[in-house]
Amino acid sequence: MPSNSEPKLISGNANRPLANAIARRTSLHRGASVGLVDARVERFNDQEIFVEVFENVRGEDMFIIQPTSNPANDNLMELLIITDALRRSSAARITAVIPYFGYARQDRRTKARTPISAKLVANMLVGAGIERVLTMDLHAAQIQGFFDIPVDNLYASPLFTLDIKSAFNGRLDDLMVISPDVGGVARARELAQRIGCPLAIVDKRREKPGEVAGMTVIGDVTDKTCIIVDDLCDTAGTLCKAADVLIEAGASEVHAYISHGVLSGPAVGRITSSQLKSLVITDTIEPTAEVKGAHNIRIIPTAPIFAQAIMNIWNGTSVSSLFETGSIEPIYEGLYPRA
Repeated sequence: MPSNSEPKLISGNANRPLANAIARRTSLHRGASVGLVDARVERFNDQEIFVEVFENVRGEDMFIIQPTSNPANDNLMELLIITDALRRSSAARITAVIPYFGYARQDRRTKARTPISAKLVANMLVGAGIERVLTMDLHAAQIQGFFDIPVDNLYASPLFTLDIKSAFNGRLDDLMVISPDVGGVARARELAQRIGCPLAIVDKRREKPGEVAGMTVIGDVTDKTCIIVDDLCDTAGTLCKAADVLIEAGASEVHAYISHGVLSGPAVGRITSSQLKSLVITDTIEPTAEVKGAHNIRIIPTAPIFAQAIMNIWNGTSVSSLFETGSIEPIYEGLYPRA
């Protein structure tokens, strides 16, 4: 255990409600108040970012809570500049808590003369002085290998398992988990195994990025309550089209569980007018008022699992213990009571 008495949390502007919720949960774990470090993260008139930390952080174990969601470049720069401020203030260790890791979709070269932006971002984070990263549901697990520092990648599937068992209590035998593409089969299979139900795949063909040419259902979904699982939803075009295809194939209902609700552009309008009965997302990205007001979008909190992971890192204990549903069930007991 570090010599300092408490872990120190600091936040940028990307998702202050989540940062405050993590601080409250950490306070419950510690039995003492753990607030966000007093700091200002502002912009000059030309939009340059300025950071000033008002508390002494010398020798402290610092955790910066900052998803790199939209606007990705601004939020990434905030994270880098906060890191530099803490490093120059002699913080003992700096951990970046990045609930949503932006640029993760650019994890490989899909054609000639294109960047691997996720690797560039990893280099920037390490170069700024970050010594550990805590995130959730990276778009591609191999991104952990882009870093030469420890990376703890939490999974939303244990949270989804708790929610599904609560929301579909008595109907679990009718469920079928759906992967919206062949690349997401491993993620969908893991959730299917957790809740003990079969798996099907929606095979999609793209003619160009962002545009789906056609979809085919692999598996029998007749009279099944289908649950599409994926790591992120951006404009929701693919998700809504997959719901249409599943209903045409005989599914009785279609729901979706998505780790990161990017939900840009026409996404919310598409979802509310689609055949999706419900879309469940986490709060790794701060939901807009439009998202909160959508009748078929529901948000589940990640603060309890992130707070526990922060405490485990600070204490030097296992983070991988949080990969199992049984391990996180007690910290979500108020939301999902045990049967």
